[in-house]
Amino acid sequence: MTQNTDPNAAARNDNPGQANAGQTAATDSNAAQNAGQQAAGEAQQPDPLAQAQAEIANLKDQVLRARADAENLRKRLEREREDAVKFAAAKFAKDILTVADNLRRALESAPQDGEGAAALSEPVRNLLIGVEATERELLTVFERHGIARIDPKGQKFDPNLHQAMFEIEDSSVPAGTVLQVVAAGYVQHGRLLRAAMVGVSKGGPQPQAQPGQSVNTQA
Repeated sequence: MTQNTDPNAAARNDNPGQANAGQTAATDSNAAQNAGQQAAGEAQQPDPLAQAQAEIANLKDQVLRARADAENLRKRLEREREDAVKFAAAKFAKDILTVADNLRRALESAPQDGEGAAALSEPVRNLLIGVEATERELLTVFERHGIARIDPKGQKFDPNLHQAMFEIEDSSVPAGTVLQVVAAGYVQHGRLLRAAMVGVSKGGPQPQAQPGQSVNTQA
């Protein structure tokens, strides 16, 4: 009869409780490992509530941006519409300025006082009165459409509104003073239609500029 000589088998046979304990420990270890892996997997998954709140916040931001863009577009279109209405006749107004210039030249060419004015015949005086009335009516129509005349005689030269045609030597006034207006300028709703054509003084004392400003005295 053959005998079993395996000492481990004998030990397992002799200590069945110890073998069962080892198996239980291994099972518990595997269960703990599985539980840890499951917990790690759950930790890696995003929170559905937090994800939904983030999406809601993103959508709100997109809606606010879209509203702001729409409002800016509305305002821009409104400004463009207003400008189109204001300046629709700008080209026509520029063309009609020569009519105002000619009326002014006609009045300035006639004697205003003294013997020359007294020597004018009655028809000529009536004609001048009619020309003067026509000029006033034309300027009234200009004002109705936001057009204003610029007559800068005696003012400081402004390159934004005036066009210097020549210089006049005069030491009695500050350099850069408008001494003569060849043709009046015009603005429409604050926008320059035509610069006033002027003669500017030179040789006088330099005007004092405000802090941070410079005075242009060049013609």
